[in-house]
Formats: sequence, structure tokens, C-alpha cells
Amino acid sequence: MGIIILIIMAAGVAAILTKKLPTAFALVLLGVVIALVSGAPVTGKNSVFDTVLQEGAPALAATMIAILLGSWLGKLLDETGIAGTLVRKIVEFGGDRPTVVALGVLMVSTLVGTVTGSAPAAMLAGIVGIPAMIAVGIPKVTAAGTILMGIAAGMPFELPVWQFFSSALDLPVSDVRDFMIKLFPFALFAAVMFVLVESRRRGVEHAWAFRTETPRTKAGKRRARLGDAPWYALLTPAVPLALALGFEIAIIPSLLAGVLYALVTTTRPRDMNRRLLRTLYSGFDVAAAPITLFVAIGILLAAVKLPGAVDALEPLVKAVSPQNPVLFVAVFTVLVPLCLYRGPLNVYGLGAGIAGVLIAAGIYPAAAVLGITASYNQVFGVADPTSTQTVWSAQYAGVGPQQVMTRTLPYVWFVALGGFCVTAATAL
Repeated sequence: MGIIILIIMAAGVAAILTKKLPTAFALVLLGVVIALVSGAPVTGKNSVFDTVLQEGAPALAATMIAILLGSWLGKLLDETGIAGTLVRKIVEFGGDRPTVVALGVLMVSTLVGTVTGSAPAAMLAGIVGIPAMIAVGIPKVTAAGTILMGIAAGMPFELPVWQFFSSALDLPVSDVRDFMIKLFPFALFAAVMFVLVESRRRGVEHAWAFRTETPRTKAGKRRARLGDAPWYALLTPAVPLALALGFEIAIIPSLLAGVLYALVTTTRPRDMNRRLLRTLYSGFDVAAAPITLFVAIGILLAAVKLPGAVDALEPLVKAVSPQNPVLFVAVFTVLVPLCLYRGPLNVYGLGAGIAGVLIAAGIYPAAAVLGITASYNQVFGVADPTSTQTVWSAQYAGVGPQQVMTRTLPYVWFVALGGFCVTAATAL
């Protein structure tokens, strides 16, 4: 039975990779089929309808709310000009020094990465940052990679990610926070080294034909009308993080505080209602895709945690899961490429189901599974040519996503290695 379930999972991966089915639809279908194959009844306790679909769909509800609030805050950073101001100030400070400009944009990308992820984060930092870097001579691939490495450096402190791992792995947020604090130095070091090494290794490349002005989108015209955001509003990305990390405030209230701080520091009282509603509705548009994915992940997690699925998969998974700390680090480091191209170790796909099996079958403690999935997430968030932030950054810089993957993969592979080492030392 376990082999049949693995074959079904492999078929699901193939459907996702070949784009026969959207990822969310494939995960829901996998969840239902795995439940049926595992002998789950249609209704009742541990059933397809009542457990997998009814309970699984809202299982990550807290994560969905956090994603929505992060998207809302990201829209506020865009509309109020906070993100654009941060980038422009950094570029003005850097002048014609390419490495300084790139490091400054990296810092802004890191701040934005703590608020929201995916393409919106790349756009917030990249719309101004990528043309500015190219204008001072940073190679196009390095410019796109700088945005992505910065977002990844901020990812360990992205509060919706904390909520996702807490809900999906049934861990206290404090445990997730503690691991992410340990992972952050590796992500930051790799990001800085990427800028220093790649900008100097490739030399200065002037692309004078490249447009360095911000595209005249509606948002761009609005920022031009409003001018730079006040200096105290630039602290907005740090507000949720300071509350969650420094004062241990819950994630959703921390994100709400960030939304209110951005609004109060940039908006006249008579305009607050309209801006709140406008950016909230825009945030729904941004959050719709990841929320749909988290509904599907919840269904898949509910399916692989059914007693029949656990009993079938436990002996197979246990046989191939290393328990020795050194072997643990070596094996999972070698498997890093399997989280690329929506592969089986992508935590926002089938990797979530594998994580659920590892915990439900007692193969690894939840803290160890957190280390595995969070480390792989650092790779996926930067180097996967199918991820939205990678595609957007590469296309906006005028290069291919595969070029960005080739250049960034060694650095994020190092981050994953660091995460596995921390996991082996603290959770095994």
C-alpha cells in the first residue's frame, strides 16, 4: 500500500511539473486519492469528506489571514511610497559606487522580505532597485539575484512564514522563531557574499540603453505626486518584526500594527478610509493565489496524517530517512535540487505532504522537520525558475530565470547546508 501511495505522489509531481494540473488542484486531488487508497471511509471519523476536505481545507486558516495581512501591508508600502523612498534614498547614498548601491538595495529587499514574499516583494524593491543597479554597472543577472537574495535574507523573519510552519507542523510560534533566528545569519551572509563576489567577479557592465526611470504605472504616477514618504514612515517594515520578535506579540496583531502604522504616518485622516479599503481589496488580489495553495496544502496534510496512510508509509519512509546527524546533513544537502522546479521537496507543494508523513510517522521530531522544510524554502524562494519572484525579477532585468538560478544556487545551497547543520545539532 505504501508503494502505491508513493506512486500516486510521483504522478502528482509529474502532473505539476508538466503543468497538466495547477499545483493547488493537483494537491487536492492527491489528498483525496491518498485518503481513498489508504482505506478512509467517505464520511465519518478519519474520512474523505469530514476529515480531509472539511477539516483539512481551513487547517491553515491562521496562515491565510497572515498572508492577507502581509499582502495588505505590502500594498500600503507600495501606494504610500515607503518602499520606493527606501530604495531611492539608498541609491542616492550609493551614488556611482556599484557595490554600495547593490548592498543598499539588498538591505531594502531584506526589509521588504520580512513583510511579504513572492512577486510583490520583488516588485516593491525591484521596480526602482533593478534599473538603478544596472545604471551604475551591476550586471543584469546580479541585479536580479540581489533582489532575490535580499528577499531570502528577510524570509526567516517573514511573519506569515512563521505562521505557516507553526500551523502546518503543529509547532509553537516560539519554536519557529528560535530556529529562524539561527537560520538568519546564514541567509544574510550568503546574500552579502553574493553581492560582493558576483558584482566584482563579473565587473562593471554599463547598459546605457536600459530605462532607469520608474515605469509610469498608476502607482508610479501616484508616488511621483505624493513625493517621498516621511522618514518615520520608513520604519514601517520593522514595526511588525519588532513586536513579534522583541515583545513576542502574536503574528496577526503584529501585522495589523504594521498596517496601522503605515496608514497613520503617511495618510491624512480624511483619506484613511478610502486608502484602507483600496489597499485591502488590492491585498486580496495578491493573496488569492497563495491562500488557494494553503487550502490545498491543508487538505494534503490531513490526508497523509490519516492512520491508514501513516501505517502504509511509515516503514518505507523510515527505511530511507537517515538518523545519524552527519548522514542527515549529507543526505538532505544532496537532495536540495529536488525542491526546484516544483519538485517533491518543495514545501509549498508535495513537500508539505512529505513533512506531514515524517511527523505523523514519528520519523523525526517536528523541530527537525521544521529545519528541513525551512532550509529548502530558502532555496526555492531564490533559485527556482518557476517561482513568481524569480520569474519577475529575471524578466524585469532582461535575463532568463535559469540564468538567475545558475548564479544564485550555490549561495542558497550554502544557506540550506547551514540550516541542516543547525537542525542536526539542535533537533536530532
